[in-house]
Amino acid sequence: MQLDKQDWQKLQIPLMLLGVVIIVVVLLFGFAQHYNVNQKQALQAQQNLLNAARQRYQSSGAEKDTIIEYLPQYQALINKGFVSEERRIEWVDHLRAQHKNHQLFGIQYNISQQEQYTPTFAPDLGGFVLYRSIMKLEFDLLHEGDLLQLTESLHANNTTPFILRDCEIVRLNTGGVFSHQLSANLHAQCELDWLTLREPVREPTSIQATTP
Repeated sequence: MQLDKQDWQKLQIPLMLLGVVIIVVVLLFGFAQHYNVNQKQALQAQQNLLNAARQRYQSSGAEKDTIIEYLPQYQALINKGFVSEERRIEWVDHLRAQHKNHQLFGIQYNISQQEQYTPTFAPDLGGFVLYRSIMKLEFDLLHEGDLLQLTESLHANNTTPFILRDCEIVRLNTGGVFSHQLSANLHAQCELDWLTLREPVREPTSIQATTP
């Protein structure tokens, strides 16, 4: 069957309408595909936010439990002066008190400037910064037990922790002279590290404001 010119004229409008319909259908299909992709991406983004919020909630609960568990020990370290600024006056007063309590011979001391300390036995302090102040002691002893009594009494009391880093003991030359008075037989030169821990420095939250 062959179509003549009149037939094509009659079919012109229906064919145009069919073409428009096809174009509209293609456009709607493309729009539907694009909308579907956007919806999937939005859904995935919301799911990621939900997962992140869930993880933050769970971690905050774990952090809260950890804080509750270790808060008493942390407060005890603060009370001892370990987590705080150094307390030199208290160190000296405590040293003098223990020296007098054990009735030792005269003692000389010197405390150096505080410095940051990174020991090998504590490589990770969780953001805290460890400091030390070196105290040099020089005093006479009746016997070695006097040194042990002094250091043990310093450790036993509620004071800032320290490390006895070095101690040199030499015997004094008494010349064999007998005396009814007690005299020093040994001379000690020791160095110990008073340790203090400082909390991490938190950066202040910046606030930006615009003026009209």
